[in-house]
Amino acid sequence: MRRALPHVAMLCWGVVTAFPLLWAVLSSFKTDQQILTDPWSLPTDPQFGNWARAWGEANIGRYLLNSLIVVGGALVLTMLLGSLVAYALARYEFLGNRLIYYVFVSAMFFPVFLALVPLFFVVRQLGLLDTYQGLILVYAAYAVPFTVFFLHSFFRTLPSEVAEAAFLDGCSHGAVFFRVMLPMARPGLVAVGIFNFLGLWNQYLLPMVLNTDPDRYVLVQGLANLSVSQGYRSDWSGLFAGLTIAMLPVLIAYVAFQRHIRAGMTAGAVK
Repeated sequence: MRRALPHVAMLCWGVVTAFPLLWAVLSSFKTDQQILTDPWSLPTDPQFGNWARAWGEANIGRYLLNSLIVVGGALVLTMLLGSLVAYALARYEFLGNRLIYYVFVSAMFFPVFLALVPLFFVVRQLGLLDTYQGLILVYAAYAVPFTVFFLHSFFRTLPSEVAEAAFLDGCSHGAVFFRVMLPMARPGLVAVGIFNFLGLWNQYLLPMVLNTDPDRYVLVQGLANLSVSQGYRSDWSGLFAGLTIAMLPVLIAYVAFQRHIRAGMTAGAVK
């Protein structure tokens, strides 16, 4: 019984988590009448036109492209800067090393909504309001502290002998980092990259404040706008189709890299 209870609890949690997602996917293939009159049944006649309507008329395709541009650019910048900082703090001893590390750690506990007003004025003075570049820079600044915190312990677990051998072969510090240490840290990089992707993909406050141009709406803004417009039009099937399209990139990313996530989480935990 003691061994069975955790498995039962995890099974119940899995059902509670997966059922709303499955229900939303099934509802995206129903008609509005079937959603309202028989919400728990399977689609009798799958309506694939709901997805086409959400992609074209509701502009989900454009919002998805905007999100890919912003999140993709921010993720590349975050991983580059975060790995550089984490490597320097983990492998080199210098004055202020621990202070800088704790500054990054403390930044993780700072509520983002407290910085929205000054952040808005800073981005506006830089001329980056309602631009992809502004959102990319802000997203990267938001995600770098967690990346440094996650990768710091991971870089400390890598063997120093490999780096010393590379130095003896004539490699510079930059070459050791990019050609030796980064490939060895791939499980940790993949794990933190997926976590950052999930967090940035679902970010809502920052784009709502810093991106007011409808043509540059990211997916969460588009879904919020879709929920209002489609709700007034009673186009619930189109709304569920849009929600399903928004979920697909996250599910695909997790399913594709779940093995690397587990490896990255365990590899950095033991020295």
